[in-house]
Amino acid sequence: MPDQSVRFNKTRIAPTPSGFLHLGNILSFALTVALAKQHGAKILLRIDDIDQARADEKYIQDIFDTLNFLEIPWDEGPRNVEEFKNTYSQIHRLELYAEANKQLRNNGFLFACTCSRKQLEKETCTCFNRKIPLDTKDAAWRLHTHNNRELTIGDYNGQTVAINLPMDMQNFVVRKKDGFPAYQLTSVIDDLFYGIDLIVRGQDLWSSTLAQHELALALGKNEFRDITFYHHPLLTDEQNQKLSKSAGATSVLYLRQNGKTQAQIYTMIAGMLGLNIAISSWEQLADAVLSFYKNNPAPTMAEQGLTFKFSWCLYGVH
Repeated sequence: MPDQSVRFNKTRIAPTPSGFLHLGNILSFALTVALAKQHGAKILLRIDDIDQARADEKYIQDIFDTLNFLEIPWDEGPRNVEEFKNTYSQIHRLELYAEANKQLRNNGFLFACTCSRKQLEKETCTCFNRKIPLDTKDAAWRLHTHNNRELTIGDYNGQTVAINLPMDMQNFVVRKKDGFPAYQLTSVIDDLFYGIDLIVRGQDLWSSTLAQHELALALGKNEFRDITFYHHPLLTDEQNQKLSKSAGATSVLYLRQNGKTQAQIYTMIAGMLGLNIAISSWEQLADAVLSFYKNNPAPTMAEQGLTFKFSWCLYGVH
């Protein structure tokens, strides 16, 4: 861990309103806020609602209800659903995303893809070689990636990781078939737009971090390389799978409806990590988890190299 005298400008909490927030989200939020406080960074609440088909208003309301119930603070961003919809929704930044895709198109970095998900499950996409016009109806736009290009990532431990884009992220989508920008593009543009220089996210998003660096290079956004990344291990269920928003029993809403208090929810998260202590706040949870990581460090990004999968496990932390 770096010296706490290291200063950052801003980090963000960036939930997606496609389901009710679960305990894994809360762990990530608590760590984000704690690291922000340690390093003097402001905290932005950025709700990623670009997938309009799934961004239900009840899930947006749940974000505010959950953050307020658990007393998780933020400095910038909406305070309620109305303010979010009127000012902060990603819909208000569509022009920025379109400009980025236009730049990629003009520079010849894109190709059209008409493959369905079922096709891609069975075979490799060959659309690049087919030279399908970008204006083809129901075609997604993919970034033609450089599979031999070495990416450099700055991690929270002060190390620089040199690594290639993994195969599962080659030629990723930047504009979906419905014409809306895809997650990787909106995330890069938003982080640069809001001046984010510290990103805290789960280890499951390591490949997204790499894809976003590849995209930033294609856009000529060299400042993206100045962002520091902290990837934390995940909470998992009894089947050793990461928690998802479909897992109702671990949603904060479900727990609240069943009478769980703030302290009980935080203690439950600590217990899932094998930390059998009473926890009453996000500060105590983050302090306990970060102290454990400091004394029992997971392999760093540099040590893990290409895979970046934690080989150690403690009661669901891996």
